[in-house]
Amino acid sequence: MTTIDVFNGDADGLCALHQLRLADPQESVLVTGVKRDIALVGQIAEHVTIQSGDRLTVLDISFDKNRDALLPLLEQGVQARYFDHHFPGEIPDHPHLETHIDTDAETCTGLIVDRYLKGAHRAWAVTAAYGDNLFDSAREAASMLSIDAGQLEQLKTLGTLLNYNGYGASLADLFFPPAELYARIKPYADPFDFIENDTAFGTLDEGYRDDRSRAEAIPPRHADARTALYEFPNEAFARRIGGVYANELAQANPERAHALLTANATGNYVVSVRAPLVDRTGADELCRQFETGGGRKAAAGINQLPPGDVDRFTVALKAQYGG
Repeated sequence: MTTIDVFNGDADGLCALHQLRLADPQESVLVTGVKRDIALVGQIAEHVTIQSGDRLTVLDISFDKNRDALLPLLEQGVQARYFDHHFPGEIPDHPHLETHIDTDAETCTGLIVDRYLKGAHRAWAVTAAYGDNLFDSAREAASMLSIDAGQLEQLKTLGTLLNYNGYGASLADLFFPPAELYARIKPYADPFDFIENDTAFGTLDEGYRDDRSRAEAIPPRHADARTALYEFPNEAFARRIGGVYANELAQANPERAHALLTANATGNYVVSVRAPLVDRTGADELCRQFETGGGRKAAAGINQLPPGDVDRFTVALKAQYGG
């Protein structure tokens, strides 16, 4: 019997898996990738030969995008648990499938796992929530911990940096492949010990500050009271910072929706959308109007937006949010 852990390579996926494995330590085969690489269940066969009785845990990737790959595994006798907060589509009733899916805009997979574990490793759930730009939810969860304001700020920074590391067109864009970053986190039950003792924290902090300063020099292509759109170049710094920078823009302008278009090697754009913080809805609906779009209510994206569709996207953004 093999244990397989499939997880998104961002803060939420990392922290969700870490909580589960702190509560139930297992040696497992890891399947992950950059944040936007979400069709991960279909990649399991590249890592391990599946057999009946194998145990699969999937974290923080859309059930809707992985259903077709998961169903044959269930029929083979694989036992699967699925934790997520993205749009799931139809969820089959199968004896080998256990689901913990909550699409509420104020939750994330790390908080869903926290609820499942009854708060056993809550500091990591707070970190996940900060990484997913859920500041109010993070503070609410942290209110049950004995930490001060300075420590809460440390968890916010850690969540931001773990999330920042997940963005990129490929693993080459990242400072740490997510599987390696998880291996570095794995020995630490306490996130403050990780911050203090692992050099990965300093490496990410330095890279984030440099990339952020370059992003701040780019003016919006469009901005009004309700919507703003930024266009970033096809450069590694832009691929790394785009998603986290979109979160920062949302925090700074809570009544405005934001979209970041980052050019890629195909000549298209990768799009990150953040709904207004005052109404965390509609980002998934907006992005699903485009062929490679998806995500959740508060934050979504499009993997390949052709230049010819930029005007259509801008119109759709304004229509969705009244800009």
